[in-house]
Amino acid sequence: TQMELQPGEAITAMVIDSFSGRTPLYRFYDSMLDQDNEIIFGNEITSELFNDTNLGRSMDRVYEVGAQKIFSQITQHAIDDFELDTRAHHFDTTSVSVFGDYDHKESSPNITYGHSKAKRPDLKQFMISMCCVERNIPIIGKTEDGNASDKTLNNELLSAASSYMAKKGLSDGAYIHVADSAFVTSENLTKAREINTDFLSRMPSTFKECKRVIHSAIEDDAWQEIGPLSIESGSSKRPSAHYRVHDSTVSVDDHTYRALVFHSSAYDKRRQKSIETKVKADRLKIEKSIKEIKQPAYQCRPDAKAAVKTLTKKVEKSLHNLRVDIIEKPRYERGRPKKGEERVPKYTEYELSITLEENLSKIEDLRLKAGCFVLITSLTIKAKDERWSPSELLRLYKNASNIIHDEHQVRKSSGSHYWKEAKTG
Repeated sequence: TQMELQPGEAITAMVIDSFSGRTPLYRFYDSMLDQDNEIIFGNEITSELFNDTNLGRSMDRVYEVGAQKIFSQITQHAIDDFELDTRAHHFDTTSVSVFGDYDHKESSPNITYGHSKAKRPDLKQFMISMCCVERNIPIIGKTEDGNASDKTLNNELLSAASSYMAKKGLSDGAYIHVADSAFVTSENLTKAREINTDFLSRMPSTFKECKRVIHSAIEDDAWQEIGPLSIESGSSKRPSAHYRVHDSTVSVDDHTYRALVFHSSAYDKRRQKSIETKVKADRLKIEKSIKEIKQPAYQCRPDAKAAVKTLTKKVEKSLHNLRVDIIEKPRYERGRPKKGEERVPKYTEYELSITLEENLSKIEDLRLKAGCFVLITSLTIKAKDERWSPSELLRLYKNASNIIHDEHQVRKSSGSHYWKEAKTG
């Protein structure tokens, strides 16, 4: 352009302003009156040049060149200058709620209703996705449609990251994609195989294989102790979580993957409360069945045995044990027998003595399952190579941090990151 103000200077000023309240563009030049422009830009620039027309033209220029291209170049300079560790690449998304009406254009994200991570389903939104390295320095960032799915974004990111890594001289399979459960879909697993990308993810609890492998781990009871991951000792109120693991495999879409079943001592309080509710509901259900079947007395033993059989069948899969005794109750004629005669019962009735107790073994299994989660991965432990041991993979997964912040809180979403592996041979 023929502006006296260069686009780089305009963008620098807007970045600085974003740290001090975000002035509306039509009042931007007022805010520049209080700045020492010569120190900031290296030469004296009058505040009048920071008018909304020049700022708008500068943003148009950024759009024409490609915001993502400029963004990546800037972050690459930051990575080089600060010698950041780029082995770990964290990816996360968040939703930004907005008010008003918006016309959708093909060149911009579709601002619409979607799954609101800000808990405002009544508002339209757009998504922000970022892929960051050490210290949460972003290397990829873009806006997405308001109804974009994290599962779809994971698939798109796989392709984009593969291309990005290739430009940096890293071959396929030279890094690991670490993601939350939104990654585990048929499409994403297929994409990972196609581009030869190793992955580590949390397996969704809705998968039958997830439930099966947890049940199998509890039955085998062959746990490998890992201990706490945190170097801090914790406190009496919040002790550090202790982990143990069971190494196994799962099958998804006819492909076998390594499955690590981890058990944490830090039980999920919500899940534990759900178990207590389940135990109470189970007891009430059995007590209701007992009232429906139990009679004051049965006239014959076969009837009493039939009632016992019915009750026993109802508690076979419950969380309680039922102990039933059939007690004989002889019934006599009124009055005393004659002297020297033995008192003979006229008939015999049969009563049920029922004791209901919690099945501690089954309830403990439920508590164990509540403290379990499964990590699914394409990585295996090679001979004399402990890089992908259960403890290292757990640490790698746990190191994934939230990236995107708003003014009030960190909004947690489906997170993922990459781990670059140095290839040999």
